[in-house]
Order: sequence, then structure tokens, then C-alpha cells
Amino acid sequence: MPTVAQLAERYLDYVRSYKRSADIDARYLRLHLLPKFGKRRINQLEQTEIMDWLNGKVREGYAQATVNRWQVILGHMLRMGKVWGLAGSEVNPLEGVKQKDPNNKVERFLTPAETKRLRQAVEDSPNPMLAPIVALLLLTGCRKRELLDATWDEFRLDQGFWRIPTEKSKTGKSRQVPLSESAIAVLKAIPRLGDCPYVVPNPATLKPFGSVYNSWNSARNAAGLPDVRMHDLRHSMASNMANSGQSLLVIGQVLGHSQPRTTLRYAHLSEGTLQKAANAASAASGWSADAA
Repeated sequence: MPTVAQLAERYLDYVRSYKRSADIDARYLRLHLLPKFGKRRINQLEQTEIMDWLNGKVREGYAQATVNRWQVILGHMLRMGKVWGLAGSEVNPLEGVKQKDPNNKVERFLTPAETKRLRQAVEDSPNPMLAPIVALLLLTGCRKRELLDATWDEFRLDQGFWRIPTEKSKTGKSRQVPLSESAIAVLKAIPRLGDCPYVVPNPATLKPFGSVYNSWNSARNAAGLPDVRMHDLRHSMASNMANSGQSLLVIGQVLGHSQPRTTLRYAHLSEGTLQKAANAASAASGWSADAA
């Protein structure tokens, strides 16, 4: 009777044959699911224990959508075990268990004052890579994993862009991220650690961080921002572009959205921006307050 770790090996071989995001499944298994359940025989998994563990991860600060993905991966593995006729797979403890609403539509944007507090907190962090990680997430609007796995050969600082390759992109398509002068300054200030190819590696291993949650959680609490998630830095970048008058098309291009409707969630406009738009339309119409 196989262990969960043995089932995971066969599962990954299977999904790599057709699934673009198989590497993400492998990372979630390696960092989260297998450390908890890997040594168990597949008939030793119990629904209550699995769901209590998943719910606990949300309380620790992981996004519900991320935890839902772990539930999907584990459930899919067990379903395939049954298809393959593996002993112990007759009962899937996750069969019929609904995922919790990820509530991804919750929008949180940093104000300039909050950004200033957060910057000070991450610069005071004992993790020397936290400050450039947070700065680049806010200044580029990239996804956390795209940055943690980024290598120097993807960047063209002299030309002002970062090309994220297909295998590291959530959409399965390569994309080009424009780099502002501030982002380039952050990148140039990051120390190169020998021959390490990664941009923001763990200094102890010279490999990408599996997670920076502990350092991030300490910093956001020190800044008085316990509700701010790392993904909110991406939200804030989009909000800042929208408030500076950029179109939804431009915002979607920068963030790498494949569907325009996705961009609408990030295109939060301040009241001041909306007021300026209304005044501009009024002026263009020729119907001014003076004329009335």
C-alpha cells in the first residue's frame, strides 16, 4: 500500500504530461502537503484531520485560494489512485468536500502613508532580502512566485524590462514587465551573491525562498498593517497605475492578465481621479459653470 509521497511521485509524472502548472503542484506538495502527510499510507488519511489542517493554514495567514489549491491537488491525487487501482484508495476522504469561498474580490490598497510605514518595517527586518522583495512586488506588480524564482538573465536593466519566461508564468505565456527607474534602482542595489543566478535568493542556501511568510508577517505587524497580504502589493501597483490615469488595457498588459475582466478588480480609482475625469468631460462638452 503506497504512502502519500509515493502516490505524489506517480501523480506528478502524470500531470507533467499535460498540465502547464505541474511545477506549481510539485512545489505545493514539497513545501506543504508532503511534510504533513507524506509518510502516511493513503488509507490513513482522514477528512477531519485534513480539513482542520487546511483551516489552520488559513488562520496562519495563507490565502484561502492557495489552501483550496492544496485541497484540490490532494483530492485529485487520491482520485487518480483509485483510477490506477492502488490499494487503500477505495475511499477518498475529500470526495464531495466543498472548497471554502476564497473571497478573492476583497480589495486592499496601500495608501502612501501605509507604504512608508511598511517600507521602514521591511528595511528593519532581519531578513536582508525582504526589503527588495517587497519593493519589487509593489513597483512591478508581479506575482510573488515570479519574483522569488527570478534569475538575473531574465532582466535587461539597460533596456528597462524583465522578461518572465513561459515556465514561470501563471498564464503559461511569457510576458515582458516594464521596469520603472525606482525598480531598476532597487535591482541595482541588490548584492550579487557569488555565482548565484537568483535575484532575491535565501542567503543561507542561495536557492529561491520556499516562503517568506514569517519575515513578512513580522514586518507587516510592526508596520501596524496585519491585514495586508503580499498579494495586496500587486493590487496596490494596479491601483496606483489607475489613479495616475493609465487605461485598463495598459494595466492588464503590465500585470499579465489574459482576460480584461480580471483587470477590473485591480482598477480601483480614487475619488480624486474620478472627479478629474468628470471635470475633463465637462470642459470638453463646452457646458461650463461660467456659461450657465
